[in-house]
Amino acid sequence: MSLLEGKKALIFGVANHRSIGWAIAQSLAGEGAQLVLAYQERMEKYVRELAVKIPGTEVVPCDVQSDEQLDAAFAQTGQIFGGGLDILIHSVAFAPPAELENPFIQTTREGFHTALDISAYSLIAMAKRAQPLMIARGGGSMLTLTYMASERVMPKYNVMAVAKAALECSVRYLAFEMGEHNIRVNAISAGPLNTLAARGVSGFTSFREQMGNIAPLRRNIEQSEVGDAALFLSSNYARAITGEIMFVDAGYNIMGAV
Repeated sequence: MSLLEGKKALIFGVANHRSIGWAIAQSLAGEGAQLVLAYQERMEKYVRELAVKIPGTEVVPCDVQSDEQLDAAFAQTGQIFGGGLDILIHSVAFAPPAELENPFIQTTREGFHTALDISAYSLIAMAKRAQPLMIARGGGSMLTLTYMASERVMPKYNVMAVAKAALECSVRYLAFEMGEHNIRVNAISAGPLNTLAARGVSGFTSFREQMGNIAPLRRNIEQSEVGDAALFLSSNYARAITGEIMFVDAGYNIMGAV
C-alpha cells in the first residue's frame, strides 16, 4: 500500500515545473495522495498545464492576501475532498524586487508589510481554515518552506529573511496549538534551488556554486529531494514530529567559515 493512499492534499505555491511546490506535488501523488493545487491568477495557465500531468488533480484560484479568496479556496477544497483534508503544503513567498536590491536599512514600510503578509501570515491564515477540515479526518500535516537566511545573514535576502524568521516562529506556535487535534506543523529549510523566486535574488548563481563546494555532500540539492522530504513529513512515518525545521541542504547548514 502506498504511503499516502487515500490522503487528500492541498498545495499552495506551484508556479511552474521548477517550483518546489510542484516537486512536492509529484512526490505526494507518487505515493497515492489526491491533490488540489491553489493558483494565483497570473499563474493559472502554468498550473493547469501541470495539473493534467497528475490524473485526478483539481485546481482552485486563490490570492493569499485575500481572506475572501482563502475562504472560497478552502470551501471548494472541502467540497472536492468530501469535507476533509489531510495535508496542507504552504510553498508561498514574495517580496517586492526593490526590497531585495536596495540595502536592508532602506526597507520600506509597504515592502515589509507585503513580504510578511504573503510569506509568513498566509501560513497562519491557511492553518485557521485547514484546521476544521483536518479535525474531520482525525488529524493532519501542515508543511511550509523556509531558508537558513532566517538565522544567518545572506546578502540581498533582506526583508525576505525577516519573513522566514517569522514563518519559522509561526510553525512552532501553530504546532503547539494544533497538537491536541493531532495536527502536525513543520518546515523544510531547503538549500538554494533554481526556482523563479530564487532567480530574483542577486548573487544566487554564485552562492549556489559555493554551496556545492562547501556542503558535506559536495553537491547541490535537487527539487525532488525536497519533495521526498515533504513526503516523509506528511506521512505516518513522521507521526511524532512537529514544530521542527528540517534542513534539506546537503549538510551546508552545519558548516562554519571555510
